[in-house]
Amino acid sequence: MDTLIDTLHRWAATAVVALLAGPCALAQGLSPNGLPLNPDSATRASNGPLDQLMAWERQDMGVRAAQELHTGAMHGPTPNTIPGGQVITTKGLLPLLQQGMAMHVLDALGGPQTLPNAIPAAWTAQPGAFDDQTQAQMARMLRQLTRGNTAVPLVFYCGGPQCWLSYNASLRAIQLGYRNVLWYRGGLEAWQRAGLDLVPARQQQPSPGQQPGAYPAPHGGGHASPQPPGAFPAPSM
Repeated sequence: MDTLIDTLHRWAATAVVALLAGPCALAQGLSPNGLPLNPDSATRASNGPLDQLMAWERQDMGVRAAQELHTGAMHGPTPNTIPGGQVITTKGLLPLLQQGMAMHVLDALGGPQTLPNAIPAAWTAQPGAFDDQTQAQMARMLRQLTRGNTAVPLVFYCGGPQCWLSYNASLRAIQLGYRNVLWYRGGLEAWQRAGLDLVPARQQQPSPGQQPGAYPAPHGGGHASPQPPGAFPAPSM
């Protein structure tokens, strides 16, 4: 039987073919689920060299993948695999977001701009131990966010292949028993290399009734601080 990761890969591969072929919905500035996209962003993504970008996102920097939280400098070369999780690239992630896949994207960086609809979660990247207060807080947050369903795909990202924050956050989720943790190693840098727009962090709180994984139209302006520990977003259901 296929795992959910296998299903995600198959869905992504099918969707990317449609994306690169320039379907009618993208030409009209709409995602396949009817949500608006920035037309310029859609065009840049559909025409972009996503295969070349994927090679850059998966580059081997000679760093061993460890199951322990990273405690050194948070800026530096990272592994290109993660124990218990899966590395996802822009080519795989973008069509899943545009097709409304029921998943949650979590921002482990905490900067002024984020991916559309990402949940502020910079505090989850803290070094420490898997039995510390951060882990307990993360357990409560993810349980609320997923309604206790440990099979819900969780995507963690930060600055790029030389950012450890999302690696730590991903490991914490894996240790909590989440079975479909997707580490978007390319992060903000890969997203922007693909010609895709970011949105202000202050607008990341999902509105009531917004579906998980919804891909809203990018909009501009504003800054915000990362969400503090213990301040959990409402489930986007």
